Amino acid sequence: MKQAEQIKALETKLAASEKEAADWKNKYYMEYADLQNLRKSLEEDHREALRYRSEGFLENLFPALDGFYLALSANPNSPEAKNYQQGFVYIYKQIQNALAQEGVSEIEPKVGDRFDATSMNAVDTVDGDETNDGHVAAVCLKGYRLHEKLIRPANVKVYRKAKASESKEEAKKA
Repeated sequence: MKQAEQIKALETKLAASEKEAADWKNKYYMEYADLQNLRKSLEEDHREALRYRSEGFLENLFPALDGFYLALSANPNSPEAKNYQQGFVYIYKQIQNALAQEGVSEIEPKVGDRFDATSMNAVDTVDGDETNDGHVAAVCLKGYRLHEKLIRPANVKVYRKAKASESKEEAKKA
């Protein structure tokens, strides 16, 4: 009988050990999956950090680019100034190409384009009529994207339909 009891005790121990081994194996696979998910998440965060690493630098560069753009939009009077402007145009295009290689794209709406709140910031309104209500009246500053992320919206003036009371007042004055 002793042997039967020993066999039964050993079988019970074996079943308990097999159950414990299965529990540990299950815990191992769960922790391994968690570790793999963490590794993938960290790799994705690292890729995103590398992709948008220049965001702060670009925000500091935008005022200089705005100044360049404004200077190039001027119409010089003298031939010497026109020659200088051509040189600055060349330099500005080189800067634009370098930024494009880094994933920077300009947002430059045209006058008459529909106002898009996802990429534009309305800084002022200009009286208009029904045909141009909600359209861009003037572009104050270009906007910029870094890959698909908006870094700075374009600052624009937007037409708005004149109110009926304003129209009547203007008609009375005339």
